[in-house]
Amino acid sequence: MNASDRTPADLLRSALAADPARPLVTFYDDATGERVELSVATFANWVAKTANLLQGELSASPGDRLALLLPAHWQTAVWLLACSSVGVTAELGGDPADADYVVAGPDTLDAGMACSGDRIALSLAPLGRRFPAPPAGYADYAVEVPSQGDRFAPFVPVDADAAALLVGGAELTGAQLVERARADAEALGLAPGARLLSGRTYDGWDGLSAGLYAPLAAGASVVLCRNLDQLAPEALEKRVESERVTATAV
Repeated sequence: MNASDRTPADLLRSALAADPARPLVTFYDDATGERVELSVATFANWVAKTANLLQGELSASPGDRLALLLPAHWQTAVWLLACSSVGVTAELGGDPADADYVVAGPDTLDAGMACSGDRIALSLAPLGRRFPAPPAGYADYAVEVPSQGDRFAPFVPVDADAAALLVGGAELTGAQLVERARADAEALGLAPGARLLSGRTYDGWDGLSAGLYAPLAAGASVVLCRNLDQLAPEALEKRVESERVTATAV
């Protein structure tokens, strides 16, 4: 990654320029058996479409707050980078009543109704499938995002010193986030091409860093595992081998 990168969106752009075909996020849900692998290019395309949805359809702008009521999931990672691309502050598990926008999964739809702004729902079903019918009060992400543009350019340059992430009661600017992610990558021994398996949740910084930001900052990739506690130890060992994992954070 480039030393000049100061936001998560910068890190993604550098990853895309360096090697768009390499894996970036490999996602497992051990409750459903789902496995999804996204290359840097595919992940960046999802981010661009989601950022265009935010900026164009929802009229989001820098300084707005988005409550992200989602678990550790590849689509959560997409939303985090989309928020960074627009300059929107993403708040993990934040109070929807205090947010301009809310993005909710199947288990948090009721809580998300407290948001008076636009609400987006994700089914979190395999292959990013849509809901059979959009939940009341929500737009279905899987319906809205496919038609969005494949390239994104912010209307206003993103300020790296503005708030980018709220998690666990802590607020981080884009520059602080990148700095912490780089330090975590070094502590985890991540180098370009490394594969980190993370079973941590996205409820706190440690999970977000291991499950997205540190691998991104290092030019590495993440094997993000949801419901890892449902996987037998011998199956975990097999996954570590088959996915060529070089470091773990469980």
